[in-house]
Amino acid sequence: MIIAAAAEGFFRNLDADKWVDIGKASIETLLMMAGSLPLTLLIGLPLGVLLYLFGAPQLKRRPLLYGGLALLVNLLRSVPFIILMVVLIPVSLWLMGQSVGVLGTLPALVIGAAPFYARLVETALREVDRGVVEAAQSMGATTWQLVSRVLLPEARPGLIAAATVTTVALVGFTAMGGAIGSGGLGDLALREGYLRNRTDVALVTVVLLVVLVQVLQMLGDRLVAHYTRR
Repeated sequence: MIIAAAAEGFFRNLDADKWVDIGKASIETLLMMAGSLPLTLLIGLPLGVLLYLFGAPQLKRRPLLYGGLALLVNLLRSVPFIILMVVLIPVSLWLMGQSVGVLGTLPALVIGAAPFYARLVETALREVDRGVVEAAQSMGATTWQLVSRVLLPEARPGLIAAATVTTVALVGFTAMGGAIGSGGLGDLALREGYLRNRTDVALVTVVLLVVLVQVLQMLGDRLVAHYTRR
């Protein structure tokens, strides 16, 4: 009885309207993920392949190109996401027509996560057995054939694991974006949980984010296990 009464008192702010707000924020977070993840992978994968090719001694080694590309990737990765969102406000206005909300956050999410994924792709490709690469080269494989038929298939588990890590990072980015009105669970936690001192709302949003991360990680782990050659 005492525990039930205490719980009821703690969650006193979670009325029907508040659950509607939580549901809406959850949908906004999922929309940001669905809009940014495909573009992140689409940009980050070829960027990571180029980093690998330009840095591999036995392939298309280009020290100057690799240095310039690596510098760009490192610069974008080093900028805190909230600052990146502020800097990209003009870009978001130009591309999406708004600087905040779900649509306004997408450019910053993609630009912030794609370099991160590119570095993970480069690492995954470097873990491919060098003997396999040399065997393909000895049979006259072109660079495109080497990438599409050897490197990417051989590195598939690592690439999936990298995509999983990037997806989890995107969840964190969407939450941090709440500081400048991106919408989603992070925005709700800041406005309702912190600014209005409603700990129960903040706790629910944190639990939902943790559950989302766990589900994404479990799905990624299953895919890695499925494609790993035993």
